[in-house]
Amino acid sequence: MKKLLSTFALLSFLCLNFLGMTSVSFADEATSVKASDAVTLVADATPSETPTEVKKDEPPAPTPNKGDTSWMIVATILVTLMVIPGLALFYGGLVRSKNMLSVLMQTFVVFSLMAVLWAIYGYSVAFTGGSPFYGGFSKLFLSGITPDSVGATFSKGVVIPEFMFVAFQLTFAAITPALIIGAFAERMKFSAVLLFLIIWFTFAYLPMAHMVWYWDGPDAITDAKSLETVIGNAGWLWAKGALDFAGGTVVHINAGIAALVAAIMVGKRIGYGKEAMPPHSLTLTMVGASLLWVGWFGFNAGSNLEATGLAALAFVNTMLATAAATLPWIAFEWILKSKPSMLGAASGAVAGLVAITPACGFVGPMGALIIGAGVSPICLFFVSKVKKAFGYDDTLDVFGVHGVGGIFGAIMTGVFVSPALGGTGVYDYVANKVGEFDMHTQVMSQLWAVGTAIVVSATVSYVALKLIDMTIGLRVKPDAEREGLDIAEHGEQAYHK
Repeated sequence: MKKLLSTFALLSFLCLNFLGMTSVSFADEATSVKASDAVTLVADATPSETPTEVKKDEPPAPTPNKGDTSWMIVATILVTLMVIPGLALFYGGLVRSKNMLSVLMQTFVVFSLMAVLWAIYGYSVAFTGGSPFYGGFSKLFLSGITPDSVGATFSKGVVIPEFMFVAFQLTFAAITPALIIGAFAERMKFSAVLLFLIIWFTFAYLPMAHMVWYWDGPDAITDAKSLETVIGNAGWLWAKGALDFAGGTVVHINAGIAALVAAIMVGKRIGYGKEAMPPHSLTLTMVGASLLWVGWFGFNAGSNLEATGLAALAFVNTMLATAAATLPWIAFEWILKSKPSMLGAASGAVAGLVAITPACGFVGPMGALIIGAGVSPICLFFVSKVKKAFGYDDTLDVFGVHGVGGIFGAIMTGVFVSPALGGTGVYDYVANKVGEFDMHTQVMSQLWAVGTAIVVSATVSYVALKLIDMTIGLRVKPDAEREGLDIAEHGEQAYHK
């Protein structure tokens, strides 16, 4: 009997030691990703210190929902559709036929280039900790990200695969520089375009993405003290309370200001203001605008990172604001020019898409209608009157539509997010409910974001273009411009005559 008890005691001791050695808890290593108005937590499953025992009441680590993941795959594909072929055809149809291929080439290659830069250093710089203005280098070359790495969403405890977030944000990082192409179409060297956008992406896009969208995520906020820590670690504009659901400041104002600076510094096209330079194919422009509209549902509703009612709100708001912006543009054209135009309808739709982008997950449907209807007359005034008065040649009105529309939408977000006006309000992650709303404070936060985007983008654009002009030069030679960039820069033609 004593021998039996001794054997049992020895076995028990060995089992306990084995369990003690293999009991491991996993702590999330917090990095940050975007969750609509700000960036939410990205967590890598990384082993932490080994406890002697596991708490039975500790909830299991959240795992991605297949529905959310599927929606994000679709949303990422839709945003890719916005750029290639959407933006390429929209821009391509607006230029003269001798420059059609050059615009398609620039859009296609810029998308590819930004995708590679995003994987090498862009994601790390935008969405890891560092400073309030710039991220770090801990995820260069997507280091440490695995199929098991997850990132949080709007909701505490809800996650998606981090690779999915990387891909989704890649499309944002790619379309933003591509938007700028429209400002200097038909006259800038292909090599200068690529070099300029590499510099601009690195020193304008990435800092803005970090400042607006980086924070430790909702799961890091449990009480007032933890909120202070999150604010201290966050991007500068997120800490100031700026709201940007899908990129009004990061994408549209940022690109629009760069476009204005580039249009002025590169100079006017030969014959601008003296020769007629109509779009060569409004058919293709209409197809491109339609693809932009469809793809924008991924851009806006996808920014929720979950397939929930908030994504549905962003979807509806995107639809309504775009439709509402189309009608006033053609109505004013009808009044002022006696005829409504297809170009006006497409331009109005894009203006509505731009304006609702920062607001889509924060405002109610009626707020979306007002924002859409309000942005069209303002953008029309800038592209038809202001541009002519100041004499700059923004070829495809990138500043007049994206810059001005983005500024209007960002400011209106601070107004119509108000619950009293049908908005969602601003969520309080400490109380786990919508907090008290102060419109004046929120609008001031929006103005900080608008002003920062203007200063950062303008400064980086000016310095980059000046350096390029002093080295390889910005413009093609006059003979090449007259011949057309399709032949002069690429040795090909979009059309065979």
